[in-house]
Amino acid sequence: MSKTVLQLKNAAIYQGKNLILSDLNFEMHQGDFVYLIGKTGTGKSSFLKTLYGDLKLIEGNGYIVGFDLNTMKEKDIPFLRRKLGVVFQDFKLLNDRTINNNLEFVLKATGWKDKTKIKAKIEEVLTKVDMQTTGFKYPYELSGGEQQRIAIARALLNDPELILADEPTGNLDPQTSIEVMEVLQDLNKKGHTIFMATHDYALLLKYPSKTLKCDDNKVYEVVQRKS
Repeated sequence: MSKTVLQLKNAAIYQGKNLILSDLNFEMHQGDFVYLIGKTGTGKSSFLKTLYGDLKLIEGNGYIVGFDLNTMKEKDIPFLRRKLGVVFQDFKLLNDRTINNNLEFVLKATGWKDKTKIKAKIEEVLTKVDMQTTGFKYPYELSGGEQQRIAIARALLNDPELILADEPTGNLDPQTSIEVMEVLQDLNKKGHTIFMATHDYALLLKYPSKTLKCDDNKVYEVVQRKS
């Protein structure tokens, strides 16, 4: 049986004293691709923030890539994030440096020192997202879809056990969304585990997979009808 990378038992997610989601019971295994859907304001981002350590889990049990979300200390969060790849809707690339320097910055911040290994790793992740010729460019010279590919490449730098994608196609037009989705699908086929929040229902129809829905402070699995 494949390894469990994420498990929540009777978990509740809060922002301050406000209950966002309750009775969360969910498990994800290596190689899974799972969607998280729901209207704006139903708790998708809070769910993901809890998983990457921005919000503390104070009720129920949570385990992610070898970390216990209940007992995790502030000092553990950078180590958790090294085992996660996080992709944001707004790319979060640094516009004052080239793509290569963006990626090098992340590697150096996470302890890489060997220049040859850094260069090889950058080439490897850019090739995975078919952006190997763009390393010398600046983010503002790229289209939105290209920037999101770079953001996905950045998420792959430390060989994450789980990729968390928060509305990765939210700022993209439909055709570009499909291109970015193809990249994520390809990574999943190669063994990467992906948990993706989205409100783009067209993508769910085109690329069906296990789907969780946030609604009325709960999360439940949506059974997709076979066409």
